[in-house]
Amino acid sequence: MGAMTEGSAACARRARRQVAKPHYSALAQELVSPEARHEMIAQAAYFRAQRRGFESGHELEDWLAAEIEVDTALTLGELSA
Repeated sequence: MGAMTEGSAACARRARRQVAKPHYSALAQELVSPEARHEMIAQAAYFRAQRRGFESGHELEDWLAAEIEVDTALTLGELSA
């Protein structure tokens, strides 16, 4: 088996993160609309990109990390619409 390229290793890391992502609770789903959740994720992803100086090539990584961040906060009751 050949060595993993940098791109395939990054893809594998993203896949692991996505599998481990918590689903936000039923209560959070009732309190926050899908549209509001999407907007929260978009904002969090934007701020992640901003902290990195908007370096391109990290859009998916920013989105997935923001999704985990927002869903975790919603599940724990740390965010509301």
